[in-house]
Amino acid sequence: MSDYQPTSRRPIAESLRLTANGAVRLCVRLGIHPDAISYGSVGASALAGVAFWWSGALPWLLIPAVLLCYLRLWFNMLDGMVALASNKASLRGELLNDLPDRVSDAIVFAGVAHSGLCHVVTGYWAAIFALWTAYVGTFGQVVGVGRQFGGIMAKPWRMVTLHVGAWITLGLLWSHRSVELGPLTVLDWTNLAIVAGCAETIALRLTRIVRGLAAE
Repeated sequence: MSDYQPTSRRPIAESLRLTANGAVRLCVRLGIHPDAISYGSVGASALAGVAFWWSGALPWLLIPAVLLCYLRLWFNMLDGMVALASNKASLRGELLNDLPDRVSDAIVFAGVAHSGLCHVVTGYWAAIFALWTAYVGTFGQVVGVGRQFGGIMAKPWRMVTLHVGAWITLGLLWSHRSVELGPLTVLDWTNLAIVAGCAETIALRLTRIVRGLAAE
């Protein structure tokens, strides 16, 4: 048992936390370790990545691909809540909470990149910027001014943006219309929107980190 309390926690709406209260109680009662839930988020992301990868041939897979991305986010919330409720929060747990997230980002966007519904390069740029965004957020914690979660393209909003682009693509395919908008596809534009949003988020987080250091 531990009295450790995380120094930085992602702000989550109370309405979202309420969706996990029952699952938290069940996990604590069954002794499910929060690390196992963190690994479960990688499993959900891996399935999402595979669904995106095959969606070029089977467009309906864009539906479960998006839903699995949200399951990943829900697991990301649940593991921290279980860690606190079961008094198993630790520095090691913070590491295992964050590292699987970065694997998840890479897997999801790699699947998008190889879906055939966008150019490979835009999918990988989205993955790269997602990783950079998270890195800058943790950098603030490393230098002692606190983990940074701000910006328009934090992890949940990357998934929401991908959701919108994926299901617009699906709607166009099911209505036998082109998924191309000019020289790029809808998913290409989605990836580029994520890249642009991540650039803004990185700039904002770096600015807050510099200001925090100056204040100290």
